[in-house]
Amino acid sequence: MDLVWLAAGLALLVLGAEGLVRGGVGLARRLGVSPLLVGVTVVAWGTSTPELVVSVEAALAGLDGIAVGNIVGSNIANILLILAVAAVISPIVVKPEAIRRDAGFALGAAVVFIAIALTTDRLVWWHGVVCLALLVATAVITYRQERGGGTASGELHAAEAEEVQAVPLNPILGAAMVAGGIGLLVVGGNLMIGAAVNIARGFGISEVVIGLTLVAIGTSLPELVTSVVAAIRRHSDIALGNILGSNIYNILGILGVSSLIAPTAIPSEIAATEMWVMAAATLLLVPAMITGRVGRGLGIAMLAGYGAYVGRLVMLA
Repeated sequence: MDLVWLAAGLALLVLGAEGLVRGGVGLARRLGVSPLLVGVTVVAWGTSTPELVVSVEAALAGLDGIAVGNIVGSNIANILLILAVAAVISPIVVKPEAIRRDAGFALGAAVVFIAIALTTDRLVWWHGVVCLALLVATAVITYRQERGGGTASGELHAAEAEEVQAVPLNPILGAAMVAGGIGLLVVGGNLMIGAAVNIARGFGISEVVIGLTLVAIGTSLPELVTSVVAAIRRHSDIALGNILGSNIYNILGILGVSSLIAPTAIPSEIAATEMWVMAAATLLLVPAMITGRVGRGLGIAMLAGYGAYVGRLVMLA
């Protein structure tokens, strides 16, 4: 029965994120918000709402392994799984200058997490303040640099917003989709956490492993759907932009909010090993920053690496 509740929770998370993003984009367009700003905020952050809801609910419930494991595991899955799948479907070709700043932000966010984990074993409110301040700074810097138009990165962010299809033109419908999406996310998050904890306990698997794998993959489904659709349309560069935005938000936004709401312990397994895996995965973005390309060969290698990573966690569980 837990598998049924898990599947139901995942479905609600995907539907909720979809409703939130589409409703938010529709409202933003109706209000005349520029596609650039919509791409930087609504689209980039909206697809990460499942991670936000699940990590916050887990932190409030004292499930530190799921709260933190979901963040780290999602960042690993975003690159080694989702970006890899997109590259295999359609090799990613993008102007290097379009992603250098955001890739740098993603690397910086990983460094922020590592710095915190090396200096403390518990996230508290002021960590949240620092992370959220940095998140706002990244959005402000991005918008100020690109609001004049004509930059490759600005075009990519605007394209992310334009990629969202079937958005409501009626503001009441848009607001209803946002509200409904949030409701579905909360319910789906509750169902998923409850089912994941029961499955972990039933199989004798730690909550950290469940957070890094099952929960992380589940909450990353909106990014997976968005990236696969973009790749099928031969818009894999948008998939890369979406992954970068998600990885930045996962640490600076979700970790920030979770730390503000409830003190959260950083599991020793994550501090000892998994955060370094996340850092190594993030460093795989460096070739794309230089060449502007993620080919099928690298995509297949990343998928193999992710399979080995999950296999290792299962073996150690």
